[in-house]
Amino acid sequence: MKVLVIYNIDHTWDTSEISDTRNSNRILAEALADEGLETCLEELSDPHLDRILERHSPEETIIFNLCEALPGIPYSEKKVTEILSGRGFTFTGNGPEVIDLSYDKQKTKERLMSLGIRVPEGAVLTPEEADIWTLFPAIVKPSREHCSLTITDRSVVFDTDSLREQIMLVNNELNQPAMVEDFIDGREFHVSVWNNGPPEILPVAEMDFSAFTEPGERLCTYDSKFIPGSEHYEKIETLIPAPLDEHLYKRLEEKVLAAWQGFGCFDYARFDLRLRDGKFYLLDVNPNNDISFDTSFAMAAEMNDYPYSRMVKRIVMMAAERHPLFGNGNDS
Repeated sequence: MKVLVIYNIDHTWDTSEISDTRNSNRILAEALADEGLETCLEELSDPHLDRILERHSPEETIIFNLCEALPGIPYSEKKVTEILSGRGFTFTGNGPEVIDLSYDKQKTKERLMSLGIRVPEGAVLTPEEADIWTLFPAIVKPSREHCSLTITDRSVVFDTDSLREQIMLVNNELNQPAMVEDFIDGREFHVSVWNNGPPEILPVAEMDFSAFTEPGERLCTYDSKFIPGSEHYEKIETLIPAPLDEHLYKRLEEKVLAAWQGFGCFDYARFDLRLRDGKFYLLDVNPNNDISFDTSFAMAAEMNDYPYSRMVKRIVMMAAERHPLFGNGNDS
């Protein structure tokens, strides 16, 4: 069995972002090789994924899919998985239906509510519709994005004028509608789940915002994830395992597993929730979430005796169970 690790870069990114992406994916490929797996690393820098795939055989290859898009084609993460499936490859992570649903925040809310899972009150609004929103503080976010794009402390608004400005910012910078939600000012938890039948919840991570006093500062911004040296990156602490009593943990576990199953997830995903007035609100579903060596997912796996190399090998073996030739007798 050969493992082909594929990831994308975009030449519109700045040099540090390209360098960080290459480094994290090199570390992942080296970790697989350390586990004794024949591993090949391929970088996708243009939309022609087929040119990479034609050099490899579906019969002997598992693809470790880390592509978030076809370079130059917005919202094409789903298309990546469709191409892989169409060429007969078995790959890690979730497929096109789950990915497509997760990118549509309104449909995600509707699916979660149909499963009996509490979500923040919200609506997709235009700047002209800002006057109809009366629930403050509110948070304004893109309606079809992951990775906290445009999310700053200014995303939390306390009046109609600020709300209208943030809706316009999302519209103009990302060329997409804006989702307005009740801002849940409470404890935030990132819950990593993996395995197929039955799914397993890894130790829960809590984002500790205690260094911040203003409500609008208590959130995971774009800077907190991607800009070392920024205030949010440096001051938000990750607590693993999160200090949760048994009663709260059981309630969180129930909601997360219902979301995993209701979305049809497999291999791995992360669920972001907040706790306010004793009630959990599910904020976001992240299939194929970031599993770089320094993420909360990797830290949670290590707490369950899966250091990074064993963690990524186990994900490969989850996918291998779906391979027509490797699907029996694999031991992760």
